[in-house]
Amino acid sequence: MSVSSSASEAERLKNEGNEWFKLFKFHKAIDSYSAALEHTRTPVILCNRALAYLKVELPGAAIADADEALKLDPGFVKALYRKASGHIELGKQKEALKDLKLVVQLVPNDPDAKAKYDACDKEVRRLRFFEAIVSAETTTPSQRIKLDQLRVEASYNGPRLPNNGESIDQEYVLAMMKHFKDEKLIAKRDVIWILLKVLEIFKSLPNFVTVTIPDDEEITVCGDTHGQFYDLLNIFDINGHVAPNNRYLFNGDFVDRGSYSVTLLALKVLYPEAIYLSRGNHEGLSMNRVYGFEGEVKKKYDEGVFDLFSEVFNALPTGHIINRKVFVTHGGLYSKDNVTIEDLQKPSRFGEIPESGLICESLWADPQPMKGRSPSKRGVGLSFGPDVTENFLQTNNLKLVVRSHEVKDEGYVVEHDGKCITIFSAPNYCDSIGNKGAFIRFRGDTMEPKFTTFVHVKHPGKRAMFYSSAFGNMMM
Repeated sequence: MSVSSSASEAERLKNEGNEWFKLFKFHKAIDSYSAALEHTRTPVILCNRALAYLKVELPGAAIADADEALKLDPGFVKALYRKASGHIELGKQKEALKDLKLVVQLVPNDPDAKAKYDACDKEVRRLRFFEAIVSAETTTPSQRIKLDQLRVEASYNGPRLPNNGESIDQEYVLAMMKHFKDEKLIAKRDVIWILLKVLEIFKSLPNFVTVTIPDDEEITVCGDTHGQFYDLLNIFDINGHVAPNNRYLFNGDFVDRGSYSVTLLALKVLYPEAIYLSRGNHEGLSMNRVYGFEGEVKKKYDEGVFDLFSEVFNALPTGHIINRKVFVTHGGLYSKDNVTIEDLQKPSRFGEIPESGLICESLWADPQPMKGRSPSKRGVGLSFGPDVTENFLQTNNLKLVVRSHEVKDEGYVVEHDGKCITIFSAPNYCDSIGNKGAFIRFRGDTMEPKFTTFVHVKHPGKRAMFYSSAFGNMMM
């Protein structure tokens, strides 16, 4: 193909990618941009692909494209914006500030550039102030709370915990869910009681919890729900409410992005042996700051309640093992072979999600079709192949890995010769992607996966990402 023909084909493929992008088909857009880059590598096409990578939560790949664009044209401002956005997705505001400082130097008279830099600088200062306060604290949020001194406002007319606020029952939880559906809040004092009780439960559990399902009963495994409360209610409408004979496992990322978070923690207090909750990469401070949960809790309650939520998230189990056959964790597998369940029980999980190691990889890793391991396009964790899955299952005498962490058009994907399943339960993710949601049911005697897919339901009120930080919205 001649140089002019190659350039024309690259332009056609770039425009094709732009059309896919407009339709929110970001993976197809990435494919088109990648094909265009095989013909010619330009800063424009690289930055278009970087934006598509950001939309599918692959900030590491976006940063790599931005870096390549800057090598081709060190003054390409759009590449610096993409790089800053990638750092924001990773919760690395200080790195984003460095990128935006370069933007301001390149276009000093651009008011938009100055506004983004000022917003990022303000966020970095806020985080430094917060870190200084935390480092000075000698007690945890739960230790600082005086529950007996909290009172419910006389004007509150919603549901109350029974027995003067010292227990929980099904009537209360159902009334609470209806209250949320009507876009109303429950009493702050009762929220704190629920958080303290669920914290006690989580602290008593190992990193990976053994779940036993009788032969003639079932458990439902759900993936990310991301605060999409009305879609969570739809799951219960389709599949039945949590009950001792209708168990659920929610595999992380049940907050952020959507604007109706919680409920699952109350259900855990009510039915501790009927609902199981794993930590996802979004049950952590850096993600909550950017994607909405911090803003949601502080708007509805206050900073103290958010701090208590953070302590609860730091205590969440890393994963579960069902009937000694199915391994369930949010992200995936590990950077070395022959990892055992015993190895996974050793690290202390009680803190913020680390940037490396077994807990980090459990929450951030993704499967890949080829053998071996690759650096993650997310910028955290790794990608693991079918041989890695096979080694882990054989090492631990297991049959299946179930993980979440990725949007899938049909709500689920089966990979690695049927031994690795991705399940995602937030349909029409962020009110825009158009994907289905799904869940899996396992019967105790066979432990064979049975899939149910479903579409999103309309929800009133707040749009997705409504409570995300002003700076995060500005960059994304």
